[in-house]
Order: sequence, then C-alpha cells, then structure tokens
Amino acid sequence: MSGTVPWAARRLLLGAGQTAAVVLLVFVLTEALPGDAAVALAGDQPDPERIAAVRTAMELDRPAHERFALWAAGLVHGDLGTSLVSGRPVTAYLADGFGPTLLLAGLTLVLLVPAGVGLGVLAARHEGRLADRVVSSLTLGVYAVPEFAFGVLLTTVFALRLGWLPPTAVGHGTDLLAHPAVLVLPVVVLLSRPVCSLARLVRAGMIEALASPYAAHARRCGVPGVRVRYAHALPGAVAPAAQQLARTVDWLLGGVVVVEALFVIPGLGTVLIDAVAERDVPVVQGLAVVFGITTVVLNLGADLVTRRFAPRAGVAA
Repeated sequence: MSGTVPWAARRLLLGAGQTAAVVLLVFVLTEALPGDAAVALAGDQPDPERIAAVRTAMELDRPAHERFALWAAGLVHGDLGTSLVSGRPVTAYLADGFGPTLLLAGLTLVLLVPAGVGLGVLAARHEGRLADRVVSSLTLGVYAVPEFAFGVLLTTVFALRLGWLPPTAVGHGTDLLAHPAVLVLPVVVLLSRPVCSLARLVRAGMIEALASPYAAHARRCGVPGVRVRYAHALPGAVAPAAQQLARTVDWLLGGVVVVEALFVIPGLGTVLIDAVAERDVPVVQGLAVVFGITTVVLNLGADLVTRRFAPRAGVAA
C-alpha cells in the first residue's frame, strides 16, 4: 500500500501533463484550420470589413498565445470558456450533449462486460473445438469491419430493407430512453469491435492461466473445475482485460462521434462536429479537456485494478 500512493501520484502528474499537451495540440490544430468563427458568422458572402469588425469584437485579432493563456487561466478556475458563435458557456454545450452520449456509452459498457468476458470464457473452455473456432472466426471477422461501414450495413438491412428499426434519431428529441428502438443500431455498432477485442483477450488470458502450474496443482488437489476456471484462472485474465476496458471507454469517446453523426444523435459527438465546422475553438477545447481528464482517470483506475489482481505485472508510471 505504501508504494501505491507515490505511484498513483506519479500517474496523476503524468496524466495532467498529457491532458495539457492534448489541449495545446487541439488549440494549435484548430488555429491551423482555414477561416475562423468570424468568417462563419459573416455569412455566405462575407464583407472584409464586417469580418474584421466581428474578429475585433470576438478578440480574435489578439495573438494566439494570448488567447490561449487567457483560456488556460480560466480553465484553472473551472471556466471552460464561452462559445465564440453563440455566446453560451461551453459547459452548457457539454450539458446538452452529455445525456445522449452517456446513455450510449453506458449501455455499451453494461453489455460489453458480460458479452466480451462470456465469449472469451466460452472459447477458452472449448479451446480448439467448434465453439472456439466459431467465436474466434466471428470476432476476427467483425473486428475487421470499420464501425462506420458496419453501421451503414446494419442501417441498410434492418432499417431500410426490413423496416424493423428507425434509421436515425431524427424526430425523437433528446429523450432517447422514451424511444428505445432508436438505440439498438447505435449500441450494436459501438459494441461490435470492443466485444471482439475483449473476448479474444479474455480467451488468451484464460487459456494461459488454465495451463499454468498453479491451475494444474489446484486440479491435482481435487479443486472442482468450475472453481479453477473462475476463482483461479479468470482473475489472471482480468488484469489485461481491465486495461483493455479502459482503452475501450477511451475509444467510445471517439467512436460516439462517428456513431452520433451516422445516426443523427444529439450528443457530444454532434456538438464537436458543429464546433469544428464553425471554428468554435473554446467548445472544441472544452470537449478535449473533458475527454482528456476522462482518459487519465480511466487509465489510472485500470492500472490500479491491474496492480490489485496481477501485482507482478509491473505496471509502471
């Protein structure tokens, strides 16, 4: 326990540095985009004088390092800034899009753990047999399909051809729980690749653990096979699976951008796409901060789980 606290402190400091680097990189890349919010607000045929006036009013004529310094100073006090386009606080945009995104990510994670672990255990129990070959082939094949292409395929078959499910969330508002059919295709698309990678990782970990000397010794001592699998072998596969789960949540934060755009869901992905299109730098940076902090926290939690279940894994800051 005494070594865990300094290690966690080092991880937090490293994560803070990574978050700052992500925010700076996003700012620099956004600045490199052609045009800015003043051009977007000036209309289809902008007048140079109007653009200059809008840019002055929005303080876009100030040097980039000054604008970044002011925004970073506000960030320290919990102020994510104000939208250049609408004048609304960035936190209001986050509040508007957080619900649908959290719902999609939460449903995906709730289904991901039992599905991925269950398929991995099933394949490991029947190593080399039909069930193992079927699970391995399906997970490899589905993982090879990009989520956007998979989403288009599912929409074409189940929404447009069969008419079983709505193709988009248009007309259903932000209360997606009131229309559960809208969530089916987006959640399936978000689940497709993470389930495959988690199942294959659990399968490999279970097979290695079941072939280990301590599992063989437990069987020689008369320990039932069920207990060997779930009390001895499965914890050994949990450590890498926990890290994979944290990386999956990170991927979900980016994956929802694609899925929300494909199915027209009013979540954080839609907010980000609109902000990039309008060159709304504070909104883009606010999302980057939220995503970066989430990534740091999730990876720290995954490393703690790894040290708990596999202390010899040697997780280092």
